[in-house]
Amino acid sequence: MSAELDSADRRLLAELQRDTTLTVDQLSERLGLSRNACWRRLKLLEERGVITGRVALVDAEKVGLGLSVFVIIRTSHHDPDWLRKFREAVVSFPEITGVYRMSGDLDYVLRARVADVKAYDRLYQRLIARVPLNDVSASFVMEEIKETTVVPVEIR
Repeated sequence: MSAELDSADRRLLAELQRDTTLTVDQLSERLGLSRNACWRRLKLLEERGVITGRVALVDAEKVGLGLSVFVIIRTSHHDPDWLRKFREAVVSFPEITGVYRMSGDLDYVLRARVADVKAYDRLYQRLIARVPLNDVSASFVMEEIKETTVVPVEIR
């Protein structure tokens, strides 16, 4: 269920997604709200789970993880035991930054960050050692045209 957000909530979320280091005073000034009203909105958005965390964004290339990989997985296994093993495996690998169960002819798409193709191969070998997979293919990102964590809250 979608949370009911008014325009001030949406503007607050948009500002925080651009810069989470803004103080309540700075946010209240940008939103045209009192400091207390801004703080209350912020706390309510956190309590309702609309704001799930505050993070620093890291340049993957500058920390030696310049290769972004999308891994396509097809499997004939769909039983609860296999799914549990699969979830445990993909969650345990820090290189895997996203896991998506898909509709259509794909079963899962994984997003990973690694140093190079050899590092991807080590990840692949560890993954198939933990859980049986029928068909695994990888696509390496040649150019990142757009990469964002911003949820477009101001669009309705």
